[in-house]
Amino acid sequence: MNSFLFNDYIRYMKTTILVSAAILLTANSFAQRKMNMDSLVKEAAKTEIWEPVPAMVTPGKNNGDAPSDAIILYNGKDVSQWKKETGGEPGWQIDKDGALTVVKGSGNIATKQAFGNCQLHIEWREPAAIAGESQSRGNSGIFFMGRYELQVLDSYNNPTYVNGQAGSIYKQHIPLVNASRKPGEWQSYDVVFTAPVFYSDGKLQSPARITVFHNGVLVQNNVTIMGHTEWIGTPKYEAHGSKEPLVLQDHGKDGGNPMSYRNIWIRELQ
Repeated sequence: MNSFLFNDYIRYMKTTILVSAAILLTANSFAQRKMNMDSLVKEAAKTEIWEPVPAMVTPGKNNGDAPSDAIILYNGKDVSQWKKETGGEPGWQIDKDGALTVVKGSGNIATKQAFGNCQLHIEWREPAAIAGESQSRGNSGIFFMGRYELQVLDSYNNPTYVNGQAGSIYKQHIPLVNASRKPGEWQSYDVVFTAPVFYSDGKLQSPARITVFHNGVLVQNNVTIMGHTEWIGTPKYEAHGSKEPLVLQDHGKDGGNPMSYRNIWIRELQ
């Protein structure tokens, strides 16, 4: 064989061997990677949970709109979900714009249905005409389970004790910030409330907790409620049912003009 042809043949064979080796190594590497990936997928599957599948809920189209699983407590048309706290028909009035306005001296109103753990959306408006000062200016309150008060007050340029201003858990927790709008403008609270739990003998097992957004701003971050709301004295717990009505306060003993509520809905939570 011609020496030139022989050298070409040798080079060809070397190239073929190298290419074959590279292909074999690539195939082995691919197979190894596939084995490694299969092993990782199996390991990852050990921590995957597929059931129960969360229920589908259709959210509201706009901020503040009720989702599909919410209970509508007030839609601007009637007060069929409410009663006077002490019994009988609620004495508050429905205005032309659909707002539910406190009638001074008519008393608190309560939901006919009882609630425990819940998510609440509620909108409220202080009177545009300013009357009174401090706690006498548009005072009301939202009482979860009829006992634990989230304060409602005109706190726009209205100095008062800070654990009693809007967004406070009354006499217990100061709001992180003052997110109040001007009198006459609608405001909102979005709340997640966790009910307290009691042992069978009436002793407290776990306290209530609450998270509050005021006009979209976080003002209470999963704080512990220390007991029933008290005007005088320190809060304490007394055993009660796992579900109790939601109460809106008529603070008619003070001189501030009556304030209004609208768009109230609630979701029961586990």
